[in-house]
Amino acid sequence: MNVKARGKFSAESAGSRPAQRVNPFAIQALRDVGIDWTGRTPRSVDTLIRDKFDFVITVCDNAKEACPILPGHPIHAHWGMEDPAEVEGSDAVKSQAFRAARALIARRIDLMLALPIDKIQRVTLGKRLDEIALQLPASVRTVKFNG
Repeated sequence: MNVKARGKFSAESAGSRPAQRVNPFAIQALRDVGIDWTGRTPRSVDTLIRDKFDFVITVCDNAKEACPILPGHPIHAHWGMEDPAEVEGSDAVKSQAFRAARALIARRIDLMLALPIDKIQRVTLGKRLDEIALQLPASVRTVKFNG
């Protein structure tokens, strides 16, 4: 979001149950599109509890249920998708799952950025953000590997 929005938004990433370290397949999937995530550590959404957000977008069903109430009455949207960290198989299969997740999130961000956000009423905007998830398939298993 931060790269695509070019200053229009300032996005943060956090999890309801963060892992001990960032998955190396996630780091590589981001590196493949020029985003360096090396050295970053996972953090809990609880670390953001004092920050004010305009939007909160959850991507995993667990996060949707566990997301705390954040100050400022942000618009909530859920862009549910399979967790690529749960995909089993060879490194090639796991890598593809993270690349597919990255592509899915990127496309959804593109659709969000195309909305005339400053011209849509809050209620309508929340619905439009939720509809973005319905427009695109939520599978990270889009390519079958033999091996």
